[in-house]
Amino acid sequence: MAKAQKALKLQTYVWHGLNNSGEKVKGELQSQSAAIAKVQLKKKGILPKKVTKKSESIFSQGKKIKAQDIAVLSRQMATMMRAGVPLIQAFDIIIEGAENPNLKTLVIKIRTDVAGGGTLANALREHPNYFDGLFCNLVEAGEQSGALETMLDRIATYKEKTEALKSKVKKAMKYPLTVLFVASIVTGILLVKVVPQFESLFVGFGSDLPAFTRMVMDLSEWVQAYGFFLLVVIVGAVAAHITSVKRSPQYSDAVDAITLKIPIIGGITHTSVYARFSRTLGTTFAAGVPLVEALESVRGAAGNAVYAKQIAKIRDEVTTGIPLNQSLRGAGIFPVMMIQMISIGEEAGDLETMLNKLADIYEQEVDDAVDGLTSMMEPLIMAVLGVLVGGLMVAMYLPIFSIGQAI
Repeated sequence: MAKAQKALKLQTYVWHGLNNSGEKVKGELQSQSAAIAKVQLKKKGILPKKVTKKSESIFSQGKKIKAQDIAVLSRQMATMMRAGVPLIQAFDIIIEGAENPNLKTLVIKIRTDVAGGGTLANALREHPNYFDGLFCNLVEAGEQSGALETMLDRIATYKEKTEALKSKVKKAMKYPLTVLFVASIVTGILLVKVVPQFESLFVGFGSDLPAFTRMVMDLSEWVQAYGFFLLVVIVGAVAAHITSVKRSPQYSDAVDAITLKIPIIGGITHTSVYARFSRTLGTTFAAGVPLVEALESVRGAAGNAVYAKQIAKIRDEVTTGIPLNQSLRGAGIFPVMMIQMISIGEEAGDLETMLNKLADIYEQEVDDAVDGLTSMMEPLIMAVLGVLVGGLMVAMYLPIFSIGQAI
């Protein structure tokens, strides 16, 4: 089996040749070897003159496959299949146009599995780092119902909206941290490079310095003496935090709980969970996935441990026959409007439509909240930097002003 997979491994070859009209043509081709590539070109009516393996940039080899890449891949597959392009041919088109070598390799592996007689869902399950259980289950449902192109379109829409939402939330999280980082860098440079220059000037004054100036100079001396150790501690703390989030479920859960309580950021996090809950449940429900199984997918897509635990309890309650809206109300963490609209959707037998409307509402709320935070932070950046830089400059010029008044 391993030998067969090795034999099927495709490489990218650059070719130059002549077409049926005798015109010079060139391009790229995926093949197992240069010899096979020449045979493939001849079948297409091209006389190959030169076929060489494509060399890849050192920098491009390390380019990671991002979630946004998977969203784009989903949309490309959905668009081509809806246009009537066979699945294998759709993969070939994607492979030929892919700029990320790692993404191209991923699609080649999926294509090879499907071309070998496997299902698309099983081929995707071989790559859990890029295709989660929800993605694979929806694809499997589409294959079994004979409506794969429709399901891929729903998946593409779902991935696009969820990735856009994640991007907005990350933007809201990173903005305050960026402000603090920039302010710290600017302040550090002033304390280490600028203030000592003034200190050497003040030595010859022979008079007491203003208290504010003396405080800034003491702070500069402390930063010069212990700044490196402080930087090491900060970097170590950040590295420890990132490692703990990845390796310790308890620590990660505690961070999620604290995040929900942070002013502004907590509100955006709450709303983003509501949006993901509604969008994921609406998408799975539309695919014909039973409510209990759909809630399991929602739990994995919640993005916050506090909500994930509550959704697990809701799933268990729904299993016993309790209506979804009652379980949500009992959880005590979902908004009244959301519960009421889901209740109306259940009574009207149109839960899918109501969930998608809720997702649209909460996604727009997240968008507005992030825009508002950005608008608020922009003048705050100027104020913080102005106070820091201006304060340090005032502290340095106070002794000069005092001497000028004395003269």
